[in-house]
Amino acid sequence: PLTLEEVRMLVELFYLPYHHGALARELLEHFRWLRANSLSVGVPATAPDACGGARWRGRAQSFQLLCAQTCRLHSRFVSSASQALLYDLHPYLWDIRNMLLAASAFILWLGCQSITAPILLGRDAEPWVRRGGLFGELQALLPVGNSYDLFYHPPPLFPSSQMYLLRPLLPLDKVGAMAWRGCSEVALGQAGLQAQLSCASALAARLLGPFLSLSPEYTFVLEDEGGPCGYAAGALHAEGFLQQRDSSWLPAIRHKYPPDLGTGGPALGQEAVLFFHAEPLAVPLPVLRRFPSLVQLGMAPGVLDVGASRSLALCLLSALRANGSRGVFCQVSDADRQQLSFYSKLG
Repeated sequence: PLTLEEVRMLVELFYLPYHHGALARELLEHFRWLRANSLSVGVPATAPDACGGARWRGRAQSFQLLCAQTCRLHSRFVSSASQALLYDLHPYLWDIRNMLLAASAFILWLGCQSITAPILLGRDAEPWVRRGGLFGELQALLPVGNSYDLFYHPPPLFPSSQMYLLRPLLPLDKVGAMAWRGCSEVALGQAGLQAQLSCASALAARLLGPFLSLSPEYTFVLEDEGGPCGYAAGALHAEGFLQQRDSSWLPAIRHKYPPDLGTGGPALGQEAVLFFHAEPLAVPLPVLRRFPSLVQLGMAPGVLDVGASRSLALCLLSALRANGSRGVFCQVSDADRQQLSFYSKLG
């Protein structure tokens, strides 16, 4: 059963409509302070304001711990609560869990050394698009602009106690992230391991290669108990990103994966290799002018919780928006019904 401490946490998250409990107040205080003081992050240890950066990172660690405790509370509640109580209260706790997954990863992103000091834009939303309570206040603190559809998703019919971790891509992830579970499960399911490893690598390179090479600072990884299960990647200035992809990244990748490499491997691997040797479609300039940033998201087939996908999108859009992006677009083949459905469900 739930412990007394967990019940106390649950009560404090949803205390009264206009009055938060101690846990909710602490979450909001940390988040507001970390967002307002993010310019002190990334300074060298010998700089005059280095102590400000150390203080920021200390509070960020405390915020991460509170977020993790709340996510664990959601998992425990699904496993332990009676069915009647679960279906009454789960939608609220599910919403908070998803919001804190995105908020936690956004704070981690703010603390990355390689990110230049972000420009945190002011609020531009009408007040009636925001919900009340702790969820609404966290929503107002994430700089996602007008992406309000992401905040309105019904909870799953069958609650899951699956735990997720959402975080920015780390330098040590670059090789591992190329073989995230959605690629390797598809590409390594047959015989001929060496050829298939090459095809799996090619498929991963098709999905994430340009972002890992040219825009790693806007790449996020979603993990469950089995490891990486989703990703969100973006490029702040898509026009320059696409020019660099075509002039430097594509020639190098074509040399690495000649057209005959995929022969004898799985069909998806062959398709990925051939994809590198086709001329990429140009993005019309009016699109680039109105929507200057490029985004791409993907989830492993086994992840059915739309809340995890929503958190990925919220985090990526917050990071792009924080550095001044006015809008985003994604490139999807009109024949790829799975991806079209995935983006449509996100709104």
